[in-house]
Amino acid sequence: MPISPNFTSVLSKDWEINFTQCTPTGFLKYTDLCNILQLTAAAHSEVGGISFYDMQEFHQAWVLSRMRVEVHALPKWQDVVTVKTWINSLENSRSVRALEMYVNGKKIVGCETYWAVFNTQLRRPEALALPYEHFELFPENRATEEGFSKININHEKEAVFEKTVYLSDLDIVNHVNNVKYLEWCLDHVDPKRIMKQEVKSFEMNFMKELSLQDNVVIHESEDDDHTTATFSITKGEKTCFALELHWK
Repeated sequence: MPISPNFTSVLSKDWEINFTQCTPTGFLKYTDLCNILQLTAAAHSEVGGISFYDMQEFHQAWVLSRMRVEVHALPKWQDVVTVKTWINSLENSRSVRALEMYVNGKKIVGCETYWAVFNTQLRRPEALALPYEHFELFPENRATEEGFSKININHEKEAVFEKTVYLSDLDIVNHVNNVKYLEWCLDHVDPKRIMKQEVKSFEMNFMKELSLQDNVVIHESEDDDHTTATFSITKGEKTCFALELHWK
């Protein structure tokens, strides 16, 4: 798709929260929060001519490598949220994108994401084949108080669940959708903590892709003062994903 005549380097998009996206309390699920953020990023890439459809001409796609989300509050059913997004950096095969969510003009979520260009045939990173110079970059305009980081994994932590990858876990790039990793881990968190919105922030590292019928193990550990929980997902000896939850 060509660059849209309505393209701007900063995009704002409204979303109405529907009941399928909510927990029994009526507030947005953390997984659906991530979905809305990523759909907004995708919408910006579409009007900017670097969408999945555009990139597939060169067998390329954007894949998420790291993501940090800071949550001040969650929207509830029927709220209309505004998500604002812009790019901090974009060079060769890597990009850092910022996202913010607002309700009635008040910022409730900040997010920083790190993306890589992935060749969907060769299954490896490579330089973006499309022009992107029309995107103005905003390196100083950060959406989060802290940047994303490499999560320290405790390899002695407890194994809590074994999982086989099913077709419902895969996305259009033919690997496990990044939100699925978060969903698998949150299923092993005390539901009361989720329902009470005790998550202050969470950070995810995506290290190796998972495919259909892969067998994985989910591990969990918590620090001594119970303010941080860390999860990892392993396939054999290799860690594929790490999640760090910070509690309020």
